Amino acid sequence: MACVSDESWVALPKMLSERLALREEDRHDDEQPSFFVSESTAYRLEKVFPVYALGIPKPDSDPVNRASVSGDPIWDAVREEAKLEAEKEPILSSFLYASILAHDCLEQALGFVLANRLQNPTLLATQLMDIFNDVIMHDRDIQRSVRLDVQAFKDRDPACLSYCSALLYLKGYHSLQVHRVAHSLWSQGRKVLALALQSRISEVFGVDIHPAAKIGEGILLDHGTGVVIGETAVVGNRVSLMHGVTLGGTGKEIGDRHPKVGDGALIGASATILGNIKIGQGAMIAAGSLVLKDVPPRSMVAGIPAKVIGYVDEQDPSLTMKHDASKEFFEHVAVQCRDTRSAAEQHQGGISIFWIDLQFSISQNG
Repeated sequence: MACVSDESWVALPKMLSERLALREEDRHDDEQPSFFVSESTAYRLEKVFPVYALGIPKPDSDPVNRASVSGDPIWDAVREEAKLEAEKEPILSSFLYASILAHDCLEQALGFVLANRLQNPTLLATQLMDIFNDVIMHDRDIQRSVRLDVQAFKDRDPACLSYCSALLYLKGYHSLQVHRVAHSLWSQGRKVLALALQSRISEVFGVDIHPAAKIGEGILLDHGTGVVIGETAVVGNRVSLMHGVTLGGTGKEIGDRHPKVGDGALIGASATILGNIKIGQGAMIAAGSLVLKDVPPRSMVAGIPAKVIGYVDEQDPSLTMKHDASKEFFEHVAVQCRDTRSAAEQHQGGISIFWIDLQFSISQNG
């Protein structure tokens, strides 16, 4: 396959696009336009790209020759990164063309990527693309969140190489955006379809978020694996959640029963937060903690059950992603622990001596 350049993107998709354009010119004006000219053409394309054939543009829309500046800096960055990646790895050029460069905007590209990740034999990619495009293209809040989320991944996850890689590969980002669509459908009363998307998210990405859960913008689901968020949970803006985090209930109670996480909170890996409790703005939950009661704003909690062990200086620790406190802080905690233990041991020793003296007195007095 030819290397990618400004003049010719990728040999096969360009060839197919040109062939389609020629056939479109031969079509009479009274004929209805068709994406593929015949069923046999579609079959051959599916043999070439079983998944990515859907990304080939209509002949009258050549993404290579469109203006490079769309007025959307995130989308412009994604496209430029995709071009560079295709030059470095020509074997991925068809994938990058179909997933990104064949689309007019970030929303369309995202819908294509998500549909192909979640499709199965009974829930087709074309059906899923229709669902995603119908919701995302008509919801300004989701459009804003899609961009703020990808910016969060780029800024906070050192493993995220680019906007393009977040859009194409990071399942934490994918599961979050599918949830946004599912939440919109749930709010419209289309609960069965919303639950179907939740099920596919869980199966494919290992992330289980109830469609009714309310999640803010600028969210980072780092890795995403094992994240569970219950029905009445609320997650504020600029929150970072590591893998294995659970925002769950405490039993079979109904009604408002899940945690409420404030803006800018940082929740460490495998932290479990249960019940209708509040995690204050800018709070930090240490990895592996079990949180069963309210957490004050900008406090640091750790342990099973979690207790306040200090306070953080940052307004939004989720942005700095510093999971550990300063060396001085831990030294201070260690000294306090040692002093407390020494006092307890001395107290216990005093009691032991008292009992020995008492028993000796009793034995002497018969």
